[in-house]
Amino acid sequence: MSYVVLVAWLVQAAVGVLLLTGWLGHGRAHPRVVVTHVVLSVLGVASWITYVLADQVLWAWAALLLITIGNGFGDNILLRRTRAMGGSHLSTVNAYKLAIRSMFKGRLPVRVSFHAMFAGVVYFSTLAICIVATVG
Repeated sequence: MSYVVLVAWLVQAAVGVLLLTGWLGHGRAHPRVVVTHVVLSVLGVASWITYVLADQVLWAWAALLLITIGNGFGDNILLRRTRAMGGSHLSTVNAYKLAIRSMFKGRLPVRVSFHAMFAGVVYFSTLAICIVATVG
């Protein structure tokens, strides 16, 4: 199962690379947030690969920790984008609601929507493997 999760990580990373190249091409704002998100994600996938190769559960937990923090930065990027679409007055909860509605109504690019939603798949499958590998 850890290989299936690795494939999910790699799919998520590939979409992330597409988003990053588009972001770099347009010179978008908030480079520290984006760079931090990317660095934590790269370190997370590297930790997961190390877990798969070494079969040492500490690496799986390290990967989970890194994407937990990295996803926070990714959410920050998504919420800034959502607020820029007309929700600058919204609370965080309402900005999340607007982001979700925007994804399902096609107001955000497909790559952005996929990356945001698939982050949950990667996160919770990673968490499940960490728990099973620790308990089992």
